Amino acid sequence: MSFNLYKNSFLCSSNDYENSKVVLAGIPMDFTVSFKPGSRFGPSKIREVSVGLEEYSVYQDKNLFNKVFCDMGDLELPFGNVGKCIDIIYEFAKKVFNDGKTPIFLGGEHLISFPLIKAAKEIYGDLVVLHFDAHADMRDDYLGEKLSHATVMRRAGEVVGFNNLYQFGIRSGSEDEISFARENSNIFFVYEIENLFEIVKKLKNKKVYLSIDIDVVDPAFAPGTGTPEPGGLTSSQFLEIILKMKDLSVVGVDVVEVSPYYDISDRTSLLAAKIVRELILLIE
Repeated sequence: MSFNLYKNSFLCSSNDYENSKVVLAGIPMDFTVSFKPGSRFGPSKIREVSVGLEEYSVYQDKNLFNKVFCDMGDLELPFGNVGKCIDIIYEFAKKVFNDGKTPIFLGGEHLISFPLIKAAKEIYGDLVVLHFDAHADMRDDYLGEKLSHATVMRRAGEVVGFNNLYQFGIRSGSEDEISFARENSNIFFVYEIENLFEIVKKLKNKKVYLSIDIDVVDPAFAPGTGTPEPGGLTSSQFLEIILKMKDLSVVGVDVVEVSPYYDISDRTSLLAAKIVRELILLIE
């Protein structure tokens, strides 16, 4: 299967796919968004503003200039055909994982995580998903649809096993989905974020996939998202959380739900770009 990709590059990235451990790819899909659409423009904006960052991280004392990583561009998807998009994303991710790469996928809406996690699970077997989000995303369906950004973690849990799904920063959800999450997954609300650090210690020998919805951060710091939810983490808190992942065996990441048109300041996209920079430097 061949893939069509539009090129648009992140700060300091190269075209050297073969020699890169970390690869970036944009998944510009937002067909099931339930409130404010526009996250399809997230990948290109994250790349655009990345040039405003330094190549050097004061947090890690590391420099992107010393890291060989590739930006593959944006995956071309058939507009409006959710099922076909899911298949294309899955096949694309499966190839990247099969090639031994650690991908960082830029969304796009959160539904893209389902085929990405499915592909990672197929390659790595026993897989743990760490999910950072304002919303539980655990509905079985949304308005009758099984495939939605509101159902993505329900679908992901069915793939990896709900015992391997850890959710952090949650502060929104229906009564039914929160009840389901409490009974089946490992859900931690925004006021329980400190539990993350003990869980990270327990997962050092596991293969871990990170799914990061930018709305886990409070809209005061990240207003450019489709379903903003007050009461979230600060940007500093979340960067600290990222740095706590340094001892984990991270096999894949997605950063989703950046909708740049709702943030004239670009601070949401800049935060996403900074998160991506730190992840590139963090992953060995």
